[in-house]
Amino acid sequence: MTALHAADRGPVPGSWSTAHFPSADVVGRRREIELLLAGLDCGAHVVLEGPPGTGKTTLLRAVAEAGGSPFVFVEGNAELTPARLVGQFDPSQVLAEGYVPATFVDGPLIEALRTGGLLYVEEVNRIPEETLNVLITVMSEAELHVPRLGRVRAADGFRLVAAMNPFDAVGTARISSAIYDRVCRIVMGYQDHEEESDIVARRCPPVPPEWRDRVVDLVRRTREHADVRVGSSVRGAIDVVRLSVSLARIRGGLATEWRIGHDAALAALSGRIGMHESSGRTAESVIDELYTAVFGEESASDDAAGDPPGEA
Repeated sequence: MTALHAADRGPVPGSWSTAHFPSADVVGRRREIELLLAGLDCGAHVVLEGPPGTGKTTLLRAVAEAGGSPFVFVEGNAELTPARLVGQFDPSQVLAEGYVPATFVDGPLIEALRTGGLLYVEEVNRIPEETLNVLITVMSEAELHVPRLGRVRAADGFRLVAAMNPFDAVGTARISSAIYDRVCRIVMGYQDHEEESDIVARRCPPVPPEWRDRVVDLVRRTREHADVRVGSSVRGAIDVVRLSVSLARIRGGLATEWRIGHDAALAALSGRIGMHESSGRTAESVIDELYTAVFGEESASDDAAGDPPGEA
């Protein structure tokens, strides 16, 4: 009998197409939400592809909640063996009871298959090839045969959604055409300035909106600088604001002071941007340059105001 792709079995009636959105956790992303809901509704598996901090996990969790589907999370890395993904028999129980279903401990894949849940595999391009082959089998057959346990068929509603950062070359592998042939691919880029500023406002203590917008502008500029290979995500802007607020409390100043914001930016962003090796520059020098471009040069009054108490 010819194996069928999951999409060939048709949608689960009355599920994803009627999921209630928008979610308070998701800012914007209307197109991506609609595409993801449509893919899940028609029975497809999906790859969400985009740089870090573009909200892939947040989007999928919100979609799962809206559709009332179980959500099973798997962190993709080189240690994710087939046994860790699928599950295995408990050795101590096997000695007492033998290889029976009761002694098998479900892994995340079997859990999602049995419950008809969403299996979310993060950083799928970090997973060993032998583990990817297990996922290919499940996507093709909608079932998995486990030695000594038998066949586990996918319950209605089971979907695989994988995420990957195509710009990270460290510890990653090329995703084969066999994976792409079995999924729908949704690319998630960075959001616009207004939406990123809204995200920062939701996740940070209150600060003047104009200053927050300039922090977002600073972070967005790291993605366009000629010497920067990989810029910061919106998480960088969130941490700049949070650090500035806490640092201002420690120094007895204001989060919007030049020196406080500058020190916060260096701490929050220097580890988040990747430099071109040929540039010969440090991350700190680029952040200093961009900070000055956005906030101007430090004035004498800023210098005095930014000094910790007793050091002005």
